[in-house]
Amino acid sequence: MGGQSLFLPDFVDNLLMAQLENFRLKVFRTVGEHLSFRKAAELLFLTQPAVTLQIKALEEDLGMRPLDRSGGHVTLTKQGAILLRYARKIAAIVSEAEQKLLAREGQLSGILALGVSTTIAQYVLPRLLAVFLDEHSRLQLSLHSGNTDAIVQLLLDNKVSIGLIEGPARQREVRTEPFLEDKLVLIARPELEFGHLSRDQLLASTLLLREYGSGSRHVVETALEEAGFKLKSFKNMIELDSTEAIKSGVEAGLGVGFVSWWSIYKEIELRTLKVVEVEGLRVTRHYLVVSLVGPEPTGAAGAFRSFVLDRAKHLSKSHENTHHLKASSR
Repeated sequence: MGGQSLFLPDFVDNLLMAQLENFRLKVFRTVGEHLSFRKAAELLFLTQPAVTLQIKALEEDLGMRPLDRSGGHVTLTKQGAILLRYARKIAAIVSEAEQKLLAREGQLSGILALGVSTTIAQYVLPRLLAVFLDEHSRLQLSLHSGNTDAIVQLLLDNKVSIGLIEGPARQREVRTEPFLEDKLVLIARPELEFGHLSRDQLLASTLLLREYGSGSRHVVETALEEAGFKLKSFKNMIELDSTEAIKSGVEAGLGVGFVSWWSIYKEIELRTLKVVEVEGLRVTRHYLVVSLVGPEPTGAAGAFRSFVLDRAKHLSKSHENTHHLKASSR
């Protein structure tokens, strides 16, 4: 799901709200965000000539060119970049209006643009969404996933209205709130005789790490440094772009790696991986809700924020109890 978006349409609501956002401005916004007439046509269910016609009509209305199509590439002009910034703000206001106008019997409507970092999207979010969307069945979900840095950037670019991330966000324009504790555990092949490694044994191992920009990578590096381990002291390091890649690498015998304990339920059950401990090394973190500074999110984003902050702790207790039950049955 990394870097991709999932859109679940509700055509009845779209038809009811079709006139709230100026259509030419919507076409421009879609072209400007993707810098592609073809992609805009696909997303808007139009032909490329129809998209071109709408852009030309907008240029005539404005008396200027927001897009430069010379050289076979689409780029934003200086005026186009300004217009795109305000077009996104208008779209956000329209979405909020849709939620208010279409609300029935306390149900939220409209689009929830949600950005979620990779590990949360794969292993935690499905449990949360199963309950949240059942309670708000008329919501449309636009879901984007990527590493922590990517999700924060999507929030700053107003492409998502709220996010869930694994690592710290240092930008002053955003605020974070912890909603769920996570442990990053060291995994090894089940053939390893002992359930622990000495410090020397860990340094002699090949360490599988997530890529730079990953929240998991930042947390692991910080914990290792605090425990007196220097990355350059390891025998070898391999950088991988997902938790699944680390798990597969460990299973294949490439080395050992740290992954979220949320991600290894099936592997522990099937005994294809085992958790090992290192004296003096404990890696914990909190998953975070991230939003723009200022007033608290409202509408669908506000409801999702409140839901996550309130319900995730129950999810954590259920998951922890399951792990304990499995461990006690061994």
